[in-house]
Amino acid sequence: MQKVNKKYTTLDIKRKALKINLNPELYGAFAEIGAGQEVARAFFQAGGASGTIAKSISAYDMAMSDSIYGKAPKRYVCMPRLEQMLDYEYSELTNTLEFMGDKKKFFVYANTVEAINYSKTNKSHGWMGFRFQDEIGGAPNDVIIHVRMLDNDNLTQQQALGMLGVNLIYGCVYHRDDPNTLMHSLMDNISYGRIQIDMIKMEGPAFEGVDNRLLSLYLVKNKFADAVMFNPEGHTVHPTEVLYKKDILALRGRFRPVTHVHLDMLKNGLKMFEKDKKVDPSKIEVITELTLKDLGGEEEINEKDFLDRVDILCALGQTVLISNFQEYYKLVKYLTRYNTGAQIGLVLGANSLINIFNEKYYKKLNGELLEAFGYLFHKDLRLYLYPYKFGKELITSENMLIPEKYEHLYKFLIENKKVVDYKDYDEKILHIFSHKVLDMIRDGDSTWELLVPPVVKQIIKDQHLFQYGKAAAAKKSSEQLS
Repeated sequence: MQKVNKKYTTLDIKRKALKINLNPELYGAFAEIGAGQEVARAFFQAGGASGTIAKSISAYDMAMSDSIYGKAPKRYVCMPRLEQMLDYEYSELTNTLEFMGDKKKFFVYANTVEAINYSKTNKSHGWMGFRFQDEIGGAPNDVIIHVRMLDNDNLTQQQALGMLGVNLIYGCVYHRDDPNTLMHSLMDNISYGRIQIDMIKMEGPAFEGVDNRLLSLYLVKNKFADAVMFNPEGHTVHPTEVLYKKDILALRGRFRPVTHVHLDMLKNGLKMFEKDKKVDPSKIEVITELTLKDLGGEEEINEKDFLDRVDILCALGQTVLISNFQEYYKLVKYLTRYNTGAQIGLVLGANSLINIFNEKYYKKLNGELLEAFGYLFHKDLRLYLYPYKFGKELITSENMLIPEKYEHLYKFLIENKKVVDYKDYDEKILHIFSHKVLDMIRDGDSTWELLVPPVVKQIIKDQHLFQYGKAAAAKKSSEQLS
């Protein structure tokens, strides 16, 4: 990942808007739904907007919105609705003002937002997009983001949204050649904790060669977002598009690399999850999660390594979540954020369960471990425990060593079937551990090929992942020198 341009300087919102207004080539439309017209307002207040704004609209009423953009797909605050708005407004702008096409670079800014309501009972979020020509007469480019608004007041949410919109427009115009700087600039003048950006997509000739997966990872790495998601095709998606009205089964792992054990955990965990009376088998979404942090400690983040693992998981048909959650309860809170009524199952190796009872991970919570368990083991969660082979002993929930002070709590979880042992598993593969397979790959021990699925083996060999071939190359070099 490139570093942000060292020459980059932050301008305040008014100066950014004014600089856009004074650019004689830019001309466009604003369409904002759900939280006022804060972005257009910033350009009007900066002065000189008559040279920039061809149109400003807020089709706030749903019937009016439908009459302009067509019936909303699923929900009004979603990416398909935003894309409808961008398509309609850009087409109208360029067709109506076609006679200006040899003088102006056209643009459309649009958002569809659900700001906090009077009772403060909803989840404030929105979609924001900017479609623009990079050159006069050129093909359009898009930058689309999803934003969570964290202020606890409608007015301050509107203000933050207005600043973010100006930053987006300014970044697309003046930082389009440096996507990392563009992304970094989105948070200019916005205090930490007011806004989260948890999805970004850049498309068009101005962004040729941009890897949206890498940009998404950057969001998590730089704490712009808690997590980002990729669909089985490897494309960046937002959790609302995937998890809405779904029951969720999640497996956390390093997947470095994916082994036969991981697939066995998913296959047989899914069978158990489907049998849960509260689960609708036709509405299950399976998630594999990679975390930038894990319970084993910190390690340097290698972007390519993470994306290589995403590629492997996607090749296996998995939906992948990359998060900065260290504790499991944070993962559960995140999943329920996007589907409060979901049934959730977590697939967990027995060797990892003991870490959940380690108090050091909950020192920042007032209720420490008990508070964390309140989030983790909510009414709709099951933890499916995959056995762990320690020497000749098979570790399950029945012989798990739990700190004495929490034995009663553990017994309660077992009796209430919050923790459930796997009934079916392949005992012949329990000797496989990812870290040992990784060492075998690096050491040139070809028996690793028997421990991973064929697709995984082929990708590793074709793309020389996890230092595959390095040992053989070093050996050959040494023989030539001798």
